[in-house]
Amino acid sequence: MSQSEHGFHDLLARAEVSAVHLEMRDSYGVGDEVEDFEIWRRTGKRDVNPESAYWAPWVDLIRGTVSRGVVVRRARIVSEPVTEYIQYEHAGTVVNIHAGEQVRWLPRRQASDIALPGNDCWIFDGKIVLFNHFTGNGDWSEPGWEVRSEAGVATFVSAAFESVWERGVPHDEYSVGTGSN
Repeated sequence: MSQSEHGFHDLLARAEVSAVHLEMRDSYGVGDEVEDFEIWRRTGKRDVNPESAYWAPWVDLIRGTVSRGVVVRRARIVSEPVTEYIQYEHAGTVVNIHAGEQVRWLPRRQASDIALPGNDCWIFDGKIVLFNHFTGNGDWSEPGWEVRSEAGVATFVSAAFESVWERGVPHDEYSVGTGSN
C-alpha cells in the first residue's frame, strides 16, 4: 500500500471496528497547531469549542466515524513532570472526548517494559498501521507517514497499544499538575 493510495482519511473511512492512536512524544511542533499553542502559552486559555474553525473538522470526522460503530481510542505516553506542550494537549483533550474518542495517559516510567514501535502511529482494525514521522522539532517530516499492512507489524503495534491502554489512566482521572501517582 502506498501513502498516496491510502491516506489517513481514507484509512479512517474504511475502518470497520477500531481506529487507535499511540502518541509517544513530549512535544510536537506541527504547523496547524502553532498558532493555537502560542495563544495558549500567552493566555493559558485553550480553544475547547468543538464548533470552532480549529476543532470542527476533527470533531465532525470523529463523530462520523464513531456513528458508524468504529471505536476510536488514543493513548499517550508522557514524561513526568509533563512538558508545556503536554499541558496544552491535556487542556484540549475534552474536545477529543466530546467528539467520541476515548483517551488515556500513561506516565513513561510505567512503560519501560513495553515493547513499543519507534514512531507514533494509528492502527486501523488491528490490520493496517499508519506510522507518523516527525522531525526532531516535532513537525512532520517528508514523507509525513508510512502505511504498513504486514501481519507481523500490525500484530506487534496492536499489542503495544493494548499494553499501553491497559496501564493508562483515563483522561478524567489524569492530572498534568501532579501526574497519576
